[in-house]
Formats: sequence, structure tokens, C-alpha cells
Amino acid sequence: MIQSLDRLKIGDKFFNSRLMLGSGKYRTMEDAVNSIIKSECEIVTVAVRRLPTNLTNDNTSFLKFLDWNKLWLLPNTAGSQTAEEAIRMAYLGHELACQIGQENNFFVKLEVISDPKYLLPDPIGTLKAAEFLVKKGFTVLPYINADPMLALHLEDLGCATVMPLGSPIGSGQGLKNLSNIQIIIENSNIPVIVDAGIGTPSEATMAMELGADAVLLNTAVAQSNNPEQMASAMKLGVQAGRLAYLAGRMKKKSYANPSSPLNQISQLL
Repeated sequence: MIQSLDRLKIGDKFFNSRLMLGSGKYRTMEDAVNSIIKSECEIVTVAVRRLPTNLTNDNTSFLKFLDWNKLWLLPNTAGSQTAEEAIRMAYLGHELACQIGQENNFFVKLEVISDPKYLLPDPIGTLKAAEFLVKKGFTVLPYINADPMLALHLEDLGCATVMPLGSPIGSGQGLKNLSNIQIIIENSNIPVIVDAGIGTPSEATMAMELGADAVLLNTAVAQSNNPEQMASAMKLGVQAGRLAYLAGRMKKKSYANPSSPLNQISQLL
């Protein structure tokens, strides 16, 4: 029921799943393909730099083994240190999308990271690249620090989402920026996707309970002992968090309150 009535809208596309998966760091191609299938995600992000420029004659890429009638490619500008590099990767990403039959796919996960140690996104470079790509008709999903003001600026530019990090990429530290992520969610009129740092299904659930519209993760699945099983667990964690958010939690009370009040029991007798 939740899938048919509560869909995620990014740009002009609708999705049933609110879990997005990355495609790097898997031990084998089979792990990557099977984990994506088990997760039942509908958006798969791929670093453009890691793909061959021509998929037609390449039979080694895992992209060949996925059903792109059911999945949507999210090209990623990972590895770009400047806005100019990211813009170039965005155009290459669209060309790769065309090669798998998604000619109308102008989605791009925008990453501009000039810091090689902590891999924190560059806000100035991200703004610059986002403004250019939005004007060129791209559906821009920018990866950012959990900065509420930056999120508002990117929304004003016309970005389709904002993607604040929970903690540094691949760290598995969980949600270290809860208060700022909460502010971003409360003030955003576009989907908020928590990206990076999530290590467990409970952390994915927490992000969704806050009101995030989706979660994007990679390392937590790819580097687990059993990637397929972890992908299934993440799917359930995201679904549980979304259902809980829609249901609305009970109000916290200062004192204990019996689950079976005496006046309620007397009414039943």
C-alpha cells in the first residue's frame, strides 16, 4: 500500500523505493548485481570516472547485468575536484545513460570534492557547478555538508534535491549531523536525501524517521560480510523509518503512564 500511495518524486520522475544504492567497493560483480536486486532500489548511482566511455563493446561492466527497464541510472561526478571537472562528468554521465537506453536521463549526483583527506564537499564549487547544470536542463542532486543555508541556496538555484552527509563518505560513523539535517528537512521544499556515513539499517531508519525523503548508501552494503543480506536489511530499515514517520510518534511524557488505565479496564467489564 505504501508503495502505491507514497511515492518519491525527483524532478519529473516518480519512484516507489526510497533506498538508493551505490555501486562501488563490492568484492565481486556478482555481489554488486545481487545486492542491487535484493535491495529493490530503483536508483543506482555510478561514478562516471569508473566506467568505460563506450559500453556497447564492453562486456565486463556490471551495468550489462542490470535491468535498466526497472532501474534508473544516477551518474555521479565523484572524483571531481573543481566545478569544471564536475560539469564535464555530468555530460559524460548523460552519454552513458543514453547507451543503456535512457536518452531522457539528465540526472546527475553532483560531487565536487577538493579535499583528499576528509572527502568533504566543496560548497563553492558545488554551487557553481549546480547553477550551470540546472540552466542546461540537468536534474541536479547535489552532495553537501549538512549546511542548512547552503541547502536553501541550492534549492533556490533549482536543484531537484539536496543530499546532506550523515558523516564522512565510507566512514560508517552514522548520523553525526542530526540537528543540522533536521533543520534542512524542516525548511526544504525539495526532497532531502541523507547520503554518506550510514553503517547500519537502524541508522537508515533514524534518517527516515527524521523526515528524510530517501537514503543513499554504498559502503555499508558493499563491505558487509553478506552484501545481499545487508541490502535486504537496509530496504526494510528504510521502509520502517518511512512508515514510522508517516504514522507519527507518540508524545514524550515526563512520567510513567500505564498501558492499561483502570478507567479503560472498567469500561471493558
